[in-house]
Formats: sequence, structure tokens, C-alpha cells
Amino acid sequence: MISLAGRDIAHSAGKFVLTGMGLGLLIGVTLSMAGIYRGMVDDAQALLGNSGAQLWVVQQDTQGPYAESSSLKDDVVRSVRGMPGVAQAANVTYFTMQVQGRDDADTRAMIVGIEPGQPGEPGYLLAGRQLTRSHYEAVADVKTGFALGERLRIRRHDYTVVGLTRRMVSSGGDPMVFIALKDAQEAQFLKDNDAIVNDRARTAANPAFNRPGVPGLLDAAQALQTSSHSVNAVLVQLAPGFGAEEVAAPIRRWKHLTVFTRAGMEEILVAKLIATSAKQIGMFLVILSLVSAAIVAFIIYTMTLGKIREIAVLKLIGTRNRTIAGMILQQALGLGLIGFTVGKLAATLWAPVFPKFVLLLTQDALAGLAITMLICALASTLAIRAALKVDPAQAIG
Repeated sequence: MISLAGRDIAHSAGKFVLTGMGLGLLIGVTLSMAGIYRGMVDDAQALLGNSGAQLWVVQQDTQGPYAESSSLKDDVVRSVRGMPGVAQAANVTYFTMQVQGRDDADTRAMIVGIEPGQPGEPGYLLAGRQLTRSHYEAVADVKTGFALGERLRIRRHDYTVVGLTRRMVSSGGDPMVFIALKDAQEAQFLKDNDAIVNDRARTAANPAFNRPGVPGLLDAAQALQTSSHSVNAVLVQLAPGFGAEEVAAPIRRWKHLTVFTRAGMEEILVAKLIATSAKQIGMFLVILSLVSAAIVAFIIYTMTLGKIREIAVLKLIGTRNRTIAGMILQQALGLGLIGFTVGKLAATLWAPVFPKFVLLLTQDALAGLAITMLICALASTLAIRAALKVDPAQAIG
């Protein structure tokens, strides 16, 4: 049986292919938007997995350390280590800033203060070594662009990159730079020199701290202003045979701290922290789907109006309406198939260029193909209605 749709497509192949390519670029943007959302979720899960923790102990009544600010004293870790079921516990700090590299170029990164050999340390390296000194060494994610041996500046001090890792990112996709905990505490919590001098002057002028006959009080108060003993969280690894909630409950009750399990922290990062971005991306996907449907409907309708006389001839020789409708539907589906193929190829090629991680999943592609075919089928109904209303007499009119 002669394929009417195939003959008609071959007759205007150039126009059909160019239209399919234009539609394909639109579909490629749609797939990329879905991949951006998947990448955000994967970044959040990578952040939790890379921490090496099974419990996150944070300031009471906060959702830190990733979604909210959290501040604990660094001696809290000792009491956490003594709780039943705790195999390892380590202090950690997180803060995001612009890091100065070579030629004073700025790179936005999340600075992570860790205790070497404890939870929070990078799980693997691509090159170099882990931190071994307590000061002025750094391990950086390759996405920062830093190289081994390169010097970078964080606040007032220079650090040498001694190791490189990969896929160590924040929930926002910023690459991580790991430094020693003491250095991170100083960089995050201590004030600059001018502020410290001014605070010392204010403290000395305060009679409560500068009392006659109480030697050492002023010095002790001023010493507190030049030292930092705060961290953002305590990362906990469980001993074998203990459940996460089983260990978390006593810490919440007796230490008056908030404790999150892996499931709880995932809910905060995915369901709350990136919820607004997810809604934004969802709106774009809906708009792009409507635009794609409008384009397909317009193109197929225009192509149908361009062959009204031919359709009238088909009706005059006894062609059934079902055959004519099938021809138009096949053209719409063919346009959608070409568009999806071009879109999938385009999304795959330009995904690595995006500054944030774009994760293209096979199930998303299959769902996109099904939705594209459905949109094309629905968009063809306007052209089918126009074709079915054609009077056979127009063939000889």
C-alpha cells in the first residue's frame, strides 16, 4: 500500500526536516531543564554521600548545616563520641565564599573545615594526597580549576593545593575546597584585624571587664575575641548493629541538640532547599511543552491547508476519512520523532558546557519521547478537522 504520508513528506522534505530541527532544539532545551533539576538533586545527594556521615548533629531547633546557619562549640564532639552507638564523630564547618587563585581570579567555592582522617574528609582523590598538616594545605575539587601545587587565598592566608578530588560539591553545585578545621574556624568566625583592635578598645573601656583589683580579667575577655571554638555541625558514623534513630534519640534528649538522619537531611535538601527551583523548572517545562504543541499544530495545519486540492481529489476517488486522518497523524508523529532525535542529541552535546551539573537520565528521555508523541498527536487534531471538512467538489472547482 502506498504511504500517502511518506509521499507527501518526500515532496517537501527540506521544509519538513528544517521544521523538525527547529522543534528539536526546543525539545533539547526541555530535556536540559529536566536534566538541570536532576543534577540539583544529584548534587544534594552527593553532598550527603561525600560527607561520610550517617547522622548530622547541629544546633538545637535549626535545620543546619546546609539549609540554615548552625553554630556549636567544638567541645560538643567529645560528649557525642561518648554516646552509645557512635563509632566516629568529627567537627566540620561549611561556608561559601570567593576564593582567589592565580592572577587574583575569583572562584566561588564551598570551604569545608575538616579533621584529617575523620568523617567529612574527601572519600577519594584523583591526584595528590589528603591533608596532613594542621595549617595552610587544601584539597580542591577539579571543578574549581585549581592545580596541584597552586596557591590560593582564603581570607587572610594562602593555602597550597596538595590534592584533587571530583564531584565534591555543595547543594548549589559549588565545588568544595577542604582545609584543616582550625584554619576554617579562623576564616569563618574570626573578625579582621581592624575589628579586633576596635573590639579590644571597647572591652577595655567597659568597666565590667576592666575592674580595679581584678588582674587578668581584661586579658581573658580580650583573648576570647581572638579565638574561635565554633563549628557548624558534628558528623557521626554509627557502630555496627546500631540504627540511626536509635542513636539519634538519646543525643536529642540528653544533649539538647538537633540530630538528622540521612533520610531527614535528604528531605531538607530536596524537598525544601531546592523546592523553589524545582517549581521554577516545572513552570518552564509546562511553558515549553505548550510552545512545542503550538509549533507542531501550526506547521501541520499549514501543510494541510497547502494541499486542500489534493485532499479533495483523494475524497473524490473514494479515499476514506480514516486514511486521510492517518496521513496527517503520521506526519505529525514523524515531525515529533525527528524533533526528539535532534533534541536528545543537542541536549547530550551541550550538557557538559553548563556551569552546573546536568544529569540526563534514560527514563527522562523515554518519558520525553512519549510526551512528544502525545503532544504531536493532539496538535494534529486541528489539521485533521480541517482536512475532513474539505468538499470533494473542490477537486474540480
